[in-house]
Amino acid sequence: RRALGIPILALTGSNGKTTTKELVHRVLSERFRTSATQGNLNNHIGVPLTLLAMTRDTEFGVVEMGASACGEIALLCSIAEPNYGLITNIGRAHLDGFGGPEGVRRGKGELYDFLAANGGRAFVCRDDDVLTPMAAERDPLAAEYYPAALAEGMQHRLEGEYNRFNIAAAVAVGRYFDIDEERIRHAVAGYVPDNHRSQRIETPRNTVLADCYNANPSSMRAAIGHFRTESAGTRTQKALILGDMLELGDWAQAEHEAILRLALDEPATQLLLVGAAFAAAADSVRRAPDAGAAAERIRCYPSREALEADLAARPLSDAFVLVKGSHGMRLDQLLGML
Repeated sequence: RRALGIPILALTGSNGKTTTKELVHRVLSERFRTSATQGNLNNHIGVPLTLLAMTRDTEFGVVEMGASACGEIALLCSIAEPNYGLITNIGRAHLDGFGGPEGVRRGKGELYDFLAANGGRAFVCRDDDVLTPMAAERDPLAAEYYPAALAEGMQHRLEGEYNRFNIAAAVAVGRYFDIDEERIRHAVAGYVPDNHRSQRIETPRNTVLADCYNANPSSMRAAIGHFRTESAGTRTQKALILGDMLELGDWAQAEHEAILRLALDEPATQLLLVGAAFAAAADSVRRAPDAGAAAERIRCYPSREALEADLAARPLSDAFVLVKGSHGMRLDQLLGML
């Protein structure tokens, strides 16, 4: 890292890390020879591999950092020694490892801690009422505050209103490094998601929103919220295929029930739920006095394979479908059947 002698920007957050990394990479590449994390190689093995892949020709590095417990971001910062940092958001992800929501805030904040202690600069969305006070709490931290409104008017190919925060971050970084506005627009518009993150797929039978690379309560709420605002177009039915959100520990039952109740608020929508956590949530919801007819729209499957068998026997057709679940549920393998 020190032999490279280049600026490095580190990204972390509960949701949107990889999408933001891809956008920032493309924007910075309009001016610099930029090297970025491949895929999501963002842990204690992936970050060193990312650095080792950089060459003498690299002028700027973009390093994604993932964590599921406190101390992990601090370790990755000690390896990558970032000059700049960006936290996408603080959500309810990896609650079991972090020990709860406050642990997530503390663990992700380790990036700000490193930057504050080493003269770095953070890019902070001033519209985020969690990140803004986190940055302000660290007096030595130099911060570049930017509004989410930077995303307005930017052409892009990402599904979901929540992606405007990811786009705004990339625009803020580009402007800070004096990249021409038209080049920023070109870079953002040119990014085509192909990794089952915020990806819209038209098939001969259905319209699919594939957001199934990973899931936690925060991203699940955002995805369902977007699904509710989207028109089904010419499709005659709507369906939510939701897989368990993993690594929630003691918070799993309450979080899955909350997501299920949110999903049931969408009328005339089938709910196909995969995994033991959603099955337990469905049992609880069905027993509730206010369950009503909405609970009849729920179908539960113990595994992805069980849902695959059912879809083979009763294919979804002419439907607008959201597919969302933790990576370990491997719901991406269902896409070919839709």
